[in-house]
Amino acid sequence: MFDSLSDRLSGIFDRLTRRGSLSAEDVDAALREIRRALLEADVALEVVRPFVERIKEKAVGVEIIRSVTPGQMVVKIVHDELVATLGEEAVPIDLHATPPVAVMMVGLQGSGKTTTTAKIARRFTTRDKRKVLMASLDTRRPAAMEQLKVLGEENGIETLKIVPGQTPTQIAERAMTAGRLGGYDVVILDTAGRLHVDEALMHEMADIKRIADPHEILLVADALTGQDAVKVARSFDERVGVTGIVLTRVDGDGRGGAALSMRAVTGKPIKLIGVGERADALEDFYPKRIADRILGMGDIVSLVEKAAANIDQEQAEAMAKKLQKGSFDLEDLKSQLQQMEKLGGLSGLMGMMPGVGKARKQMEAAGVDDRIVKRQVAIINSMTPKERRKPELMKASRKKRVAAGSGTRVEEVNKLLKMHRQMADMMKSMGKKKGGLAGMLGGMGGMGGGGGAPQMDPAELEKLARQGGMPGGGGLPPGMPKLPGGGFPGAPGGLPGLPGAGGGRFKQKKR
Repeated sequence: MFDSLSDRLSGIFDRLTRRGSLSAEDVDAALREIRRALLEADVALEVVRPFVERIKEKAVGVEIIRSVTPGQMVVKIVHDELVATLGEEAVPIDLHATPPVAVMMVGLQGSGKTTTTAKIARRFTTRDKRKVLMASLDTRRPAAMEQLKVLGEENGIETLKIVPGQTPTQIAERAMTAGRLGGYDVVILDTAGRLHVDEALMHEMADIKRIADPHEILLVADALTGQDAVKVARSFDERVGVTGIVLTRVDGDGRGGAALSMRAVTGKPIKLIGVGERADALEDFYPKRIADRILGMGDIVSLVEKAAANIDQEQAEAMAKKLQKGSFDLEDLKSQLQQMEKLGGLSGLMGMMPGVGKARKQMEAAGVDDRIVKRQVAIINSMTPKERRKPELMKASRKKRVAAGSGTRVEEVNKLLKMHRQMADMMKSMGKKKGGLAGMLGGMGGMGGGGGAPQMDPAELEKLARQGGMPGGGGLPPGMPKLPGGGFPGAPGGLPGLPGAGGGRFKQKKR
């Protein structure tokens, strides 16, 4: 979402950091460009003005002009202001109240309230082990109630029985009664939306609030809203009293202004962000990490946590034992590619790695995207089980059949087989070393199995990320085609469970 803003700011800071010293005029020129970049990213003018003024107040000073690295000092000041504007600390949804805790979802039609309701409910049930009841109060949009019911069935979450003809307030009252009688921990109320803010909508929201007495009122807003985000956020906050914001479609091709504007205008924290269509594509909002992404510093800490939540420790250890015996077939390669997709795909991983903005542009210019991984998986799926176990069987006729079955070309099949041979050779040599891959893949401690979060102090994770080392070692994910003008850049430490390719090598952790 922040690509446009990140690219503009990176260009400004590149010019600043190349200078040996900065004058007040240099800082003023940079601030004008920052102001323009923020406005183009759809950040509200009322947010941009004080933001730039605060930076100027801190930047135009003796400590900047005389600093050994004045350009980097300006970057730090901008980073600190971004963090302050986005909210300093992460604020989770508060469920500390007498059950059933009512959570009211509000927002305009089309913002993704119903899908987000199901995502949050799934999060409460799987991560927080809470008993959740969902209730649709949207009596106007066709099939809105059925949509929530289907999402509940898909994710194993109970929904309130649909009773035709009831008003939203009657449904709210029935939902809270069912929550108390059924022993539910949380009742999530999915309210109706409109195409725009109007009096009828606000009266309905106020009536539901009075009946349900929600502990949390979450405003669901589309990250692509742009300048209208300020008006929407202010209207709901003034009339209903929002306790937090959930941004949807953060993975879309937006300019990022909504996040900065809504938080600054309402003073209410952004609690969650939707990063995809999957039921688990919902993340906590960490202001510092988002600021790091905006300024092209990456987000290694989130990447480590995501890897910890998605990598199966038992599977990693089983893979390590196979590799120690020098065995690495196409089924294993497929497993690694699917693991990468779980971590957000190629674009998601690249977005969290520091200093890869230019490399990402090269990749886009070369036509390298997440579809490459999907094509590679499709090629492997088109092979017979015997061919996957014994890639050496893949002769010309078999390659043609696999290419036709996967909708690819023979050249792509050859590239995949070549990549597999190179990885297999590397795995075999690593397996012979002392400690080998078993120590590497299996030595992630409490970071695998069960999908839980890593049992590490956030400060330790931060320190680990800054040092460039990550549990599991490795390089960048496999199957990266070379970019124009050279190979794919090596990763600063690598990802757990993802073998490196194109120059990235495994690093054995010192014990």
